[in-house]
Amino acid sequence: MAAERQVAGGGGRGSSSSSGNAGGGGPAAVLEEAKENKENEKPQPGDLGDSLGLEILQIVKESQQQHGLRHGDFQRYRGYCSRRLRRLRKTLNFKMGNRHKFTGKKVTEELLSDNRYLLLILMDAERAWSYAMQLKQEANTEPRKRFHLLSRLRKAVKHAEELERLCESNRVDAKTKLEAQAYTAYLTGMLRFEHQEWKAAMEAFNKCKTIYEKLASAFTDEQATLYNQRVEEISPNIRYCAYNIGDQSAISELMQMRLRSGGTEGLVAEKLEALITQTRAKQAATMSEVEWRGRTVPVKIDKVRIFLLGLADTEAAIAQAEEEETKERLFESLLSECRDALQAVREELKPDQKQRDHSLEVDSGKVSNIQYLHSYLTYIKLSTAIKRNESMAKALQKALLQQQQPEEDGKRTPRPQDLIRLYDIILQNLAELPQLPGLEEDKSFLKEIGIKTLVYKAYRCFFIAQSYVLVKKWSEALVLYDRVLKYASEVQAQAGTYKNNLKELPDVQELITQVNAEKYSLQAAAILDADDSHETESPSQVRDGKPLSERFETFCLDPTLVSKQASLVHFPPNFQPIPCKPLFFDLALNHVTLPPLEDKVEQKTKSGLTGYIKGIFGFRS
Repeated sequence: MAAERQVAGGGGRGSSSSSGNAGGGGPAAVLEEAKENKENEKPQPGDLGDSLGLEILQIVKESQQQHGLRHGDFQRYRGYCSRRLRRLRKTLNFKMGNRHKFTGKKVTEELLSDNRYLLLILMDAERAWSYAMQLKQEANTEPRKRFHLLSRLRKAVKHAEELERLCESNRVDAKTKLEAQAYTAYLTGMLRFEHQEWKAAMEAFNKCKTIYEKLASAFTDEQATLYNQRVEEISPNIRYCAYNIGDQSAISELMQMRLRSGGTEGLVAEKLEALITQTRAKQAATMSEVEWRGRTVPVKIDKVRIFLLGLADTEAAIAQAEEEETKERLFESLLSECRDALQAVREELKPDQKQRDHSLEVDSGKVSNIQYLHSYLTYIKLSTAIKRNESMAKALQKALLQQQQPEEDGKRTPRPQDLIRLYDIILQNLAELPQLPGLEEDKSFLKEIGIKTLVYKAYRCFFIAQSYVLVKKWSEALVLYDRVLKYASEVQAQAGTYKNNLKELPDVQELITQVNAEKYSLQAAAILDADDSHETESPSQVRDGKPLSERFETFCLDPTLVSKQASLVHFPPNFQPIPCKPLFFDLALNHVTLPPLEDKVEQKTKSGLTGYIKGIFGFRS
């Protein structure tokens, strides 16, 4: 308690330790502080005259979602409550002393001139509750923290009772009074739940549920949604308390709640999981064998027994589910449990396989019981995967029928290619079924798988044809439609004695009717498209691929001219022939007779010493 008072006091040291990075001096801390200061401003008066009003549940839910509880971070939410308390006290000048001395103050009816005094007590209760939930998470590894958890819950109930007492004043409107009573009843129920006082907890939760249901019926749809959400949150707690009091019918309702929501969250989640496991374990003690395909197999593994007992409930919940998200969540939960059961069987199968390898049995074709059980669980897993993909395919088909509506918020509309992928996966799962050990000689089973394969092949071909229609490949689509009719006729011819086992398959007759209609529309579209191809070329289209430099005389709207790959000229240009540079050869010189020049050539003089000297000095003539 002293630690909590220090966090809520005027000094900022305790607050900074619990608020993490928010206590720093960065821009994020400044923005968060500004936001919280805006929250701490005086709220607008209520609608009921000048009386004080406080939207308790709305404030609590918004604060929790924005400050950590969306991710289950109770420590962050506790730090937010501490900081908001400090700022509220500073704004109202209602400080608990100073950083050297603590002076306790209580909010009285005389101070109720501002509804922020009520908010002050509400944040006290929320801080104590968030600390209790934080300790609850830590108590899984440190059991001693459970005592501190109960202490914080009692503190939260004390603050809630003080809030309810103040709301009894004539200054507070009727809606706030009812919300304060419901809030107190909720925290009281949580405290009694932790103490395992089931009757008192059930009474408190029922009181809270009744008040919120009355408020939901009296106000607008937006506010009613908030109240109904809180009613849904506490309903599993009420049923769990009823079960512990002695109502045995509550366990089935709890299981249905868990299946519909894909796993209950909140106070009762862990206890509900343990209770369901315990109940199934008791039922599994009486389950010793299972029969499949005319063979009875003993079941000795507890995990497999529990899975097989819950299989029917989960399949019933899937059949009752209306929303696709709920179905998907239930399918994933069932597949996860099936994988766990298969893993347990594999661990038992390894030593059994070694014994079979060393034994010399005459009847080597018959698989062991544990191997046959493994085949049964594998069949359940593959069949569940097929049902899940088929459910997704049906949802996509509905979306394709509504594809005429424009796209909203940039969402991608479904395409036939998405369905092709789903049917590919279904066919892969069907191909694995005949390979299961122990079913090689079961001709009836193999015949059923063959018929199912033909049905899904027909649907796969149909959507492949639809994808070809979108790109105007009429001949390919027409061939695929004929293939669909071929598969459908084979199914109708072979499904005579197996109709009872094939009720869950899609209706082939509807597919035949749809294909016949699509063929007629396809032929009409192909004829119209052929007529359009013989028409004159539209001036707004360019089909010859000529660059702009070669079609100046023709007007056309070419959108590629404003793109980065505009076709202006041929580049690089083509080679063109040009004349070569001429070569000149002087052939006439060979036929010219030159005149004799002997008479004009100077006679060579005799040389001697005198001539040599004259030659040196240039006197030679």
